[in-house]
Amino acid sequence: MPEITDIVYLRGDATAPFAKGPKVIAHVCNDIGGWGKGFVLALSRRWPEPEAAYRAWHRGRAGNDFGLGAVQLVEVGARLWVANMIGQRGVRTGSNGVPVRYEAIDAALGRLAGEAAERGASVHMPRIGCGLAGGRWSRVEPLVRERLVARGVAVTVYDHGEGAG
Repeated sequence: MPEITDIVYLRGDATAPFAKGPKVIAHVCNDIGGWGKGFVLALSRRWPEPEAAYRAWHRGRAGNDFGLGAVQLVEVGARLWVANMIGQRGVRTGSNGVPVRYEAIDAALGRLAGEAAERGASVHMPRIGCGLAGGRWSRVEPLVRERLVARGVAVTVYDHGEGAG
């Protein structure tokens, strides 16, 4: 098995991961139960399960681990999962700044690393936390490297369309 040394960047669609073997598609969700804008729309066009699982997870939050930094893996196919990672406080930029919470993304990626390693899975994602959440990839990329790549998890980041990058 080749040594994993860095993130692979591809132009394409993170909902159609390009790799052999088990795969996890990772993305960032908010902590208020909202699912309706951004990358989640692409996920929902392909599979109903991630949204249904996220909404049920949020509804049952009084009795489960739903909250910033938590991860929910949802099986959507043979050896294919979607990781709903709670890395965003609310959905609007306000007095507390943009919704992204880097420490929550960091915690979620740490949890995801264990799940991916257990499954022997590679991880595929858009530039998480950098769309509607308002984050900067220069802050997220080192977290992905430290939590996933450094632990031997292969990571592919997908840039969609012309304006990406």
